[in-house]
Amino acid sequence: DFADMEYDFLYDRSQHLFTIGYNAEEHKRDGACYDLLASEARLASFLAIAQGKVPQENWFALGRRLTNTAGSSVLLSWSGSMFEYLMPNLVMPTYDNTLIDHSNKGSVKRQIEYGRQQGTPWGISESCYNVVDAHLNYQYRAFGVPGLGFKRGLGEDHVIAPYATVMALMVDPQPAFENIELMVDKGYEGKYGLYEAVDFTAARMPRGQEQIIIQTFMVHHLGMSLLSLAYVLLDQPMQKRFEAEPQFQATLLLLQEQIPRLSNYYSAVADTNDIAVSMAIPEMRVIKTPHTPVPEVQLLSNGTYHVMVSNSGGGYSRWRDNAVTRWREDSTCDNWGTFCFIRDTKSNAFWSNSYHPTMADGKIYEAVFSQGRVEFRRIDNEIETHTEIIVSPEDDVEIRRIQISNRSGQKREIDITSYAEVVLANAASDASHPAFSNLFIQTEIVETHNAIMCTRRPRNSEEHQPWMFHLMKVNNKKASSVSYETDRSRFVGRGNAISNPKVMQEITPLSNSQGSVLDPIVSVRYVITLEAEDTITIDMMLGVTETKEDCKLLIDKYQDRHLRDRAFELSWTHSQVTLRQINASEADAQLFGKMAGSVIYANPHFRAEQDLLLKNHRGQSALWSYSISGDLPIVLLQITSTENMDLVKQLIQARAYWQLKGLSVDLFIWNEDESGYRQVLQEQIQSLITASTNFNTHGKQGGIFVRPVDQISQEDRILLQTVARVVISDKKGSLADQLKKKIPLSNITSYLTPTQSNVAVAEDFYDYPERIFNNGLGGFSPEGHEYIITSGKKSTPAPWVNIIANKYFGTVLSERGSSYTWYENAHSYRLTPWHNDPVQDTGGEAFYIRDEKTGHFWSPSPYPAKSTNDYVTKHGFGYSVFEHRETGITTDMEIFLDTEAPVKFIIININNESGNDRKLSVTGFMQWVLGDLAPKSAMHVVTQQDAATGALFASNPYNTEFASKVCFFDTDDNNKTFTASRTEFIGRNGSLQKPDAMKRVRLSGKYGAGLDSCAALQVAFELAPGEKKQIIFRLGAANNLGEARNIVQKFKGSNAALDALDRVHHLWSNLLHKVKVETPDSAFNFMANGWLMYQTIACRLWGRSGFYQSGGAYGFRDQLQDTLASLHADPSLTKEQVLLAASRQFKEGDAQHWWHPPLGRGVRTHCSDDYLWLPYVAAKYIQHTNDTGILDELVGFLEGRPVNQNEESYYDLPGTSPDKATLYEHCKLAVQHGFRYGVHGLPLIGAGDWNDGMNMVGKDG
Repeated sequence: DFADMEYDFLYDRSQHLFTIGYNAEEHKRDGACYDLLASEARLASFLAIAQGKVPQENWFALGRRLTNTAGSSVLLSWSGSMFEYLMPNLVMPTYDNTLIDHSNKGSVKRQIEYGRQQGTPWGISESCYNVVDAHLNYQYRAFGVPGLGFKRGLGEDHVIAPYATVMALMVDPQPAFENIELMVDKGYEGKYGLYEAVDFTAARMPRGQEQIIIQTFMVHHLGMSLLSLAYVLLDQPMQKRFEAEPQFQATLLLLQEQIPRLSNYYSAVADTNDIAVSMAIPEMRVIKTPHTPVPEVQLLSNGTYHVMVSNSGGGYSRWRDNAVTRWREDSTCDNWGTFCFIRDTKSNAFWSNSYHPTMADGKIYEAVFSQGRVEFRRIDNEIETHTEIIVSPEDDVEIRRIQISNRSGQKREIDITSYAEVVLANAASDASHPAFSNLFIQTEIVETHNAIMCTRRPRNSEEHQPWMFHLMKVNNKKASSVSYETDRSRFVGRGNAISNPKVMQEITPLSNSQGSVLDPIVSVRYVITLEAEDTITIDMMLGVTETKEDCKLLIDKYQDRHLRDRAFELSWTHSQVTLRQINASEADAQLFGKMAGSVIYANPHFRAEQDLLLKNHRGQSALWSYSISGDLPIVLLQITSTENMDLVKQLIQARAYWQLKGLSVDLFIWNEDESGYRQVLQEQIQSLITASTNFNTHGKQGGIFVRPVDQISQEDRILLQTVARVVISDKKGSLADQLKKKIPLSNITSYLTPTQSNVAVAEDFYDYPERIFNNGLGGFSPEGHEYIITSGKKSTPAPWVNIIANKYFGTVLSERGSSYTWYENAHSYRLTPWHNDPVQDTGGEAFYIRDEKTGHFWSPSPYPAKSTNDYVTKHGFGYSVFEHRETGITTDMEIFLDTEAPVKFIIININNESGNDRKLSVTGFMQWVLGDLAPKSAMHVVTQQDAATGALFASNPYNTEFASKVCFFDTDDNNKTFTASRTEFIGRNGSLQKPDAMKRVRLSGKYGAGLDSCAALQVAFELAPGEKKQIIFRLGAANNLGEARNIVQKFKGSNAALDALDRVHHLWSNLLHKVKVETPDSAFNFMANGWLMYQTIACRLWGRSGFYQSGGAYGFRDQLQDTLASLHADPSLTKEQVLLAASRQFKEGDAQHWWHPPLGRGVRTHCSDDYLWLPYVAAKYIQHTNDTGILDELVGFLEGRPVNQNEESYYDLPGTSPDKATLYEHCKLAVQHGFRYGVHGLPLIGAGDWNDGMNMVGKDG
């Protein structure tokens, strides 16, 4: 019954051929037919004819086109595969000297010949190959030998299938047997026999490999192999059964067709020559320097775990929406990432496996970006290092495999130390307050597995925090010691840079610290001995899981070298799957990767032109009308014609590629077709976008936005071009052409050539009077007005800072000289960056003194270019002084602010005590922020040299709330040189400790828009023995350009600066000496008679900032409390704050918990104590001053929606009510608002932010 099949529905009687298939849903046959005798379909044709189901015309309708190959006449098949020729022979008999027999022998002969030509085993047929789908299942298709098939492009692939050779045993047993032996010797045999296939196709080969074994087994291929073996070993049992079947006997003559006599063969080889053996090398980027004009990057991802690596070794690791390790966008320095230190323990010379963090130049250096992989190669001190970085497709794990080879010819002991800063939080929240973010990380060392585990302590019982692990394994060597570190302060050391951390200055094991460290890292150190020409391999891993149990399982899993190897094997395959998802080639991927560098790191060379950037006066909120948040990088495509749709397709593919790699981007396409077919172009673009949304973008950010240019106002066109990190136009050629744009040298100023050598001399410094309460690092001056710190080999355990401020302007200045400055709001409008790093204690303000003859330079404060000689720091009321002596040059640098104007003075007094004529220069440097964080504002800072004043001006029109503000940096010398390019000043991959500008003759004079902006001024001068020089720098801000010019002019000259300093001394003398306390405890007296009040006013009331927290906001309760302390010093401060607080009260009686000046954006909460501080402090003020008139002062209200019962708070900009009331009414309303009682008649406690357990008692009302 099974043999009685119906063939009519497949048989096309008009052609006498079987169709390929039948569409059951549409009830019709496929259009294509089986039309060749050299095909597996001849078995079906024979059976159907023998059964009388179809006429013999079917057999003779099968094509018999012959080709002459390997000296034989052979029937042409479609794909030239062994399967087409030999599969029917597994059951059907073959007769000598017939057409089929001759073709079978000729096809095998050609297969052998082709294998010899390729230098591989032979045997090509349909099989799996080295491509998988999204579920990692191998893909399957027909492969063949050029010259045997009609199909074009057979030479583009080279995949052998061992079962094809097993089938060839039926035709030519001896060479087939020898080929099988060869394949077994090459490792093509597995548990169930010969593997499915071996792929030699170069385009599908990971870098450095020549073949991929397809380690799977197809049941039908194993079945065919068994039938072939039966043919050879059991004397053709299946063929004899076939011949014995009565139905077949009458039809066997069809199989005995003779070879036709003809001389005109089909030239299949000629037709395929143009594409045969297309062994293309996979696309990759090889970058032989870390110092490209902007970082080049590669993106690695498995869909949830994302890694970005730059060509200098910087980069990030992210898991879902969380940062795993700390990273900041910095296109100049690029020194954030996961690093590895390598050290020769004998010489103590150390370097890194990439350029960062040590910034050591190797003998050779190479970064290679290929699909799914990053590689670094370098040679240092006769040690060769090769690093490979991948992300596992199976687990959320990254592996950095470091191969270290000893090429020195002698035994070497080295230590290898990993380093990464742990975040495990949203990157934005970490950037806004890293020191606070660090507090919640706890670490745990798992010594038995050479691993460290980390997690973030949950803030409440509903939070479920992920777990991270760091694992380090040596693959082929035993370490003499393994140690661990999770405390960054112990690793880096106070005041050190990551380029030269404390642990690399000492030959000792790491401390094995763990637990609730204040500044968490993960670091593992191995000490290993390398014999001459020895090579070791070390795997460094980072991974993230949902739970601690899963974390332990992954640590266990990746102890196995074979599983780590598997991750490397699968990473390339997974990247191929990613490309197929978006229908992109490897060349496309390299193009998209190159473009990603300018998406992640702002690159002025791919942005709009400077003259256009200067025209923008709109902020981020203007993007919202286009449904664009402005929080993600934006790529802009300007398209003018339907002829350039390929460019649209490429950009859509690029965005899809970035999404799959964890990089969220907004793509804005503006359609400026002027031919009258704009709507046609619009529809074509929309169709492409619709067609591209077939891959999974669930949970991904970023979108594609299309607008006809006539729907975009001129101001918005400027805005969109300004905010775009990459601007692509179809008027400028292909995408590849536009990305090949030649980037000019960033600095053409010549290098300084020293005319003398520098001789380091240990300098004796002044003897200071005995310091009171001296702790070995610092102590009070005898009168208590200064705190004096000496900075030599010892550093203070944390930054000891002076907060200097007036009502609108301020700076935080540490004993090392690191500093940041703000205007109006210490959080929202920082002139220079706030780093919040108590360990390295870095900053964006720096000063240098250089000997122009020797080139030797140093800083007048310990930061950034600390010399070997001691420094003295004096923190006073409203000022700080740094004193130093270097090569006979004595300096004191005094820093203070004007008491009212937003101006910071830096006075550097220089005295030549060397006894020789000296030629010197002084350089001041300021990194502009003009917002809250440099990476958010850097693209939008515009700089210029003001012709009227000579000062350097900077503004950020994109910062909506501070758009009109103008900042300045100035000095009086008319011969000064300047630059506004931070990249030029520091140098790519440089640092403020050793900036490139200190190697140059002068500063270049560069300024404008689109730079990594700074303000740097340099003044050169000569000093005779005993001569003195005073250089004054001024840093400031103003509300507009005119006001900035006025302030600059007003404070020019030394007299203006010294007058300002006198006002500072007078102000604090008046404020701090109205009350004097004398007790038996002199320490208490020192603090009470000045320092506590100074800190309250300068830090809490005026600055609202400090080293640990740079809030900038007013707290309703906070500053009211603070002004209670100032009642005796200056009651007007209390009065001003009471009236200000009253203006932040809502009409309902509650108040803003905190708010940001100048506009008043803030938080409305359920906190029950804020508003009650208003009547309390008002009463205290009246009690102290008898100023009852304050109660009659009219003050307005805020308007806004009440906080919903189910929400804790909300943040917005409230409205201002037209209604006003006396302060008395405000106080009364606050008290009445507190009259809220529960069911038992008791007052409700409400919510608070006291963080003492009581704050949660009444949060639900």
